[in-house]
Amino acid sequence: MAERVAVIGAGQMGNGIAHVFAQNGFDVTMIDVSAAALGHGVGTIAGNLDRQIKKGTLQPADKDAILGRVATEQSLSAVKDAALVIEAATENRDLKFKIFADLDDAANPDAILATNTSSISITEIAARTKRPDKVIGMHFMNPVPVMQLVEVIRGLATSDATTQRVLALSKAVGKTAVEVQDYPGFVANRILMPMINEAVYCLMEGVGTAESIDTVMKLGMNHPMGPLALADLIGLDTCLAILDVLHDGLGDPKYRACPLLRKYVAAGWLGRKTKRGFFAY
Repeated sequence: MAERVAVIGAGQMGNGIAHVFAQNGFDVTMIDVSAAALGHGVGTIAGNLDRQIKKGTLQPADKDAILGRVATEQSLSAVKDAALVIEAATENRDLKFKIFADLDDAANPDAILATNTSSISITEIAARTKRPDKVIGMHFMNPVPVMQLVEVIRGLATSDATTQRVLALSKAVGKTAVEVQDYPGFVANRILMPMINEAVYCLMEGVGTAESIDTVMKLGMNHPMGPLALADLIGLDTCLAILDVLHDGLGDPKYRACPLLRKYVAAGWLGRKTKRGFFAY
């Protein structure tokens, strides 16, 4: 099953997806407009492989072979040989719509086009192509090499054959795939984001400090990480974007983003990536 997989985007999610496919024997082309992003992405994969070697979950001899299966390109035309294309660009509707229209022209007519979107409608993305039956969501969790889940999201037109193939490919890279339907936020973020948002409201209203709120959820609910630290890891701008998708798509005021979250995003306090969010890094 050594078909070629193309990954669009060399950022945190893109390089993680490329990593797991390459580690499981697939030839991967990682595509990004930025040569610097591609260099950084390959460096991240190498660093994560070193971490696996240190833990004893990977043999040192396997590292070079895995890296050897990752090619990098700066043009979308490099998707032409791929059986599966996974888009992992920034969570921006217009950008994803444009990428999928371009991918539809560039990819093999039989190729499956998947998106790693965490909240944008698969049905709307698929409508930008002439192959909506072959468009599907593959929502990997961060960090991709560690997290077990892939949310496989069927758009309105996604075929059974496409769904079964993607479920099988997810299993082939060692993930547990869960099939869900295309509604705002799918399952993961529809449940997670209101919890994070409520934690921000608790902080804004002075119910507890950030440390207190996270400690309650870690020790009281056995969560590995508190909701505010998790928001910082995800990126506060991403959390806000997903809440806005939930609010717009479902029209229920319970998804209204907390004003404090908006204020932090406006200030550029986006979490770990800017060294400042609900906590300092």
